[in-house]
Amino acid sequence: MSIPRSLLGLPLLAFAAAALAQQTDLFKGADVALGRRLIVEHKCAECHARNVGGDGNAISRPQGRINSPARLAAMVEYCNTQMNLGMFPDDVTAVAAALQQDHYHFK
Repeated sequence: MSIPRSLLGLPLLAFAAAALAQQTDLFKGADVALGRRLIVEHKCAECHARNVGGDGNAISRPQGRINSPARLAAMVEYCNTQMNLGMFPDDVTAVAAALQQDHYHFK
């Protein structure tokens, strides 16, 4: 059975639409206040300043490699793992949601 050429792109388009919808809802219901507290508690700004210099804000440039909500959440999880912070998935989401709201503003 062959698929008509006119329908070949539809599954990919549907997948892309679903992925985009999932990204926009990634932080829905996240505890942003908890995320802000965890950022302070784990001294994220101080670690970033040590790694990039200055006040550390250059690490959270929206124009950098973090260009989507999913990449933001993945980077927070990366820091959680690398720094052995012991945050649970909801904590990681809360931190990413706080960063999204305060710095990134992805649509």
